[in-house]
Amino acid sequence: MNILNSKLLITVLFFTLILSSFTSYSSERKLSQAIAVDVLIGSDDIDGLRLAYRPHVYHLEDILFVDQLDIYWEVSVNFWEYGESNQHETNYVLAFSPVIGQTFYHIKGKYPLRWEFGIGISLVEDTRFAGKDIGSHYQFEDRLGLAIDFGQNNSQSAAIRYMHYSNGGLNSKNPGVDFLNLSYAYSF
Repeated sequence: MNILNSKLLITVLFFTLILSSFTSYSSERKLSQAIAVDVLIGSDDIDGLRLAYRPHVYHLEDILFVDQLDIYWEVSVNFWEYGESNQHETNYVLAFSPVIGQTFYHIKGKYPLRWEFGIGISLVEDTRFAGKDIGSHYQFEDRLGLAIDFGQNNSQSAAIRYMHYSNGGLNSKNPGVDFLNLSYAYSF
């Protein structure tokens, strides 16, 4: 087994352990879970798809200066592509991020509009991708976005986000990868 496969296996086991503990906590507290599908439109002609799972959402109230915050953990798998369809490169990313959001407005009094941001960790399969050397398999996943809930019981949401992946200067090669993210999520 090569080093990358070992790292990938360790990362998957780590995420599985974290997810299982969150899922059991979620069922005890009757908190919502969600799945999401995101389209990634990236810099340097990199595009992709992102599949995410949110084991639960915390709703914290009476927070000093902000009143209420929503916090969720998200585990995702990203599929990035670069180049023409007959000659393209593919890269895979596993990510784990805490995300904080706050509702700042209700459209028509019932559809919450909120900002959200988060900084998480990710494991990138290939460090050389789209003509770049990103320096490390380990990257940070940063996000800043707007989301709106809608549908029956506001169980669906759509979001637009700026997402940035970089190693945060942990390696001298750190060009980063930027994406516009369009997301649809369903809570259950």
